[in-house]
Amino acid sequence: MRIIFVRHGEPDYDNDCLTERGVEQAKKTAVRLNNEDIGAVFASPMGRAVETASYTAKDHDKEVNILDFMHEIDWGAKTGKELEYDGHPWTLAYELIAAGQIDNWKEHHFFKDNICMDYYDRLSREADRFLEGYGLVREGNIYRADKENNDTIAFFAHGGSGAVILSHILDLPFPYVLTAMPYGVCSVTILNLTPLNGDMVIPRIELFNDMNHLGEVRKETLRFEK
Repeated sequence: MRIIFVRHGEPDYDNDCLTERGVEQAKKTAVRLNNEDIGAVFASPMGRAVETASYTAKDHDKEVNILDFMHEIDWGAKTGKELEYDGHPWTLAYELIAAGQIDNWKEHHFFKDNICMDYYDRLSREADRFLEGYGLVREGNIYRADKENNDTIAFFAHGGSGAVILSHILDLPFPYVLTAMPYGVCSVTILNLTPLNGDMVIPRIELFNDMNHLGEVRKETLRFEK
């Protein structure tokens, strides 16, 4: 099984849709994915993700299936007290790693007291439940394939919810993914979850943050908002 993950195009965050350049990025991404044998298209319920997905779905004669759990994450203090940097996970991740405290990141108040972890836990659970429908059962930090599956599916989502998915599926610390593995708008990332020996699946990164298809509408500046 292969999962093609695409971050939405350049967003108009205020109106939760794509900018004109974002629309062009989404169209170019659809062309980029035209030769992929995509069996199903999934998207976050947010407008910018659905709009981005619509072009690829149309090219493959598919519907856009909404996955509520892929909604962009929120952040801020759980307790009503203020968190440093308003709880912005990307900034806190940088500070945590710079301080050499990533090993116990879940217990550090940057994340333990941050509502982003409610999203992290829910996304992780729901992602595993979703993958079970494709015959991939979570066992510890990897997966077991209980049936043959050669499907390729496409996810269209966000910088935050996508980082959670990568962190969970690849068993990488969330702060590490946020800082060392950022990905741009309409970038293409591909995960391969095909077993290589027996039925055990160690997820592999086939491609990460590919933006070569965007050409003149490529946007380098990374910006992550709700």
